[in-house]
Amino acid sequence: MRIFIAHEHYRQPGGEDVVFDTEAALLEAAGHHVVRFEAHNDTVEGMGALSLARATVWNRRAYDQVSAILREQRPDVAHFHNTFPLLSPSVYDACRDVRVPVVQTLHNFRLLCPATTLYRSGRLCEDCLAKRVKWPAFVHGCYRGSRGATGVTVAGLAWHHLRGTYRERVDRYVAMTEQERQTFVAGGLPAERIVVKPHSVPDPGAGPGGDHALFVGRLTPEKGVLTLLRAWQRLGPEIALTIVGDGPLRPAVVAAARAGVGIEYLGQQPRSTVLERMRGAGLLVFPSEWYETFGLSMVEALAAGTPVVAGRLGSAEEILETGVTGELFTPGDSDDLVRAVRALRASDTQAFRRNARRAYERSFTPERNLARLVEVYASLLPPA
Repeated sequence: MRIFIAHEHYRQPGGEDVVFDTEAALLEAAGHHVVRFEAHNDTVEGMGALSLARATVWNRRAYDQVSAILREQRPDVAHFHNTFPLLSPSVYDACRDVRVPVVQTLHNFRLLCPATTLYRSGRLCEDCLAKRVKWPAFVHGCYRGSRGATGVTVAGLAWHHLRGTYRERVDRYVAMTEQERQTFVAGGLPAERIVVKPHSVPDPGAGPGGDHALFVGRLTPEKGVLTLLRAWQRLGPEIALTIVGDGPLRPAVVAAARAGVGIEYLGQQPRSTVLERMRGAGLLVFPSEWYETFGLSMVEALAAGTPVVAGRLGSAEEILETGVTGELFTPGDSDDLVRAVRALRASDTQAFRRNARRAYERSFTPERNLARLVEVYASLLPPA
């Protein structure tokens, strides 16, 4: 199969970049002909505000570049990951004009929420979910805290909803969980065009486990970092916590580590170090307070045989099984997080570790991801 795969990298690398590289490499290793097309967000630095606004809504240069590649390579399918801001929805038109079916992975909620998170002012927010014109986001300046930048995003989304871009020019959307799929259906995407396909992670091998807890992620309020720190004021004497990551709440984490409440802060670490820490942890804490579309670190923990304590919200409710591969707690409730950690540690931890590993082998291996991915592509091709 010939597959065109495109992605616009973020200035700060993240999970979407990892998924793009992982899936392209899986397809290449399986013998498929993969044409990679990559752009980078850092190129916006030299653009004026008006030029950037126009490119975000519909970028002629991206259309021409993608059109030329498609006409030369003649792929069977085109698969897009991130197209914001510079690739823009113009790339869907490029595919339509040469009759190449389009797949779009829904890594975040950008089509429904200009901030991409469905989270505002410390709480879940669905004010814009079913609105074609996302005017509440403009009122609150949800994108980068700017009404100007938010206005461009709101106008672009409204225009593309009006012209049917998202309903007619994308043949298949890929959601990672059923909960995410239902959210996009509620937001107006056609249900029959959205399939569920979880991501995968490479197999690190089951680890020996250990006596400490681990948190890996961005240090931001929506990731539940403050709830985590409050919980460890009580849990510190019982179980040590290692925190890996960086972000705006770094000062609070550093202060907690210095306060002697059982917290070790390592800052940002290479992926190899993170995976080794996963293998040696007794449990992973995933306290997110917003709708995570997937949560790669949870699956990395399962692959290492490490059980997870997570907020009962979004993807965690589908990835984890309470009392089997981990424990769930009420998001934002530090007392309930304390309860869940204690409940897991009082259980048969070796059984949890075996169950976690089995869950990974059943649903999240590269082999299973590849098979599902090829099924998605094949469903768009004419009968042989």
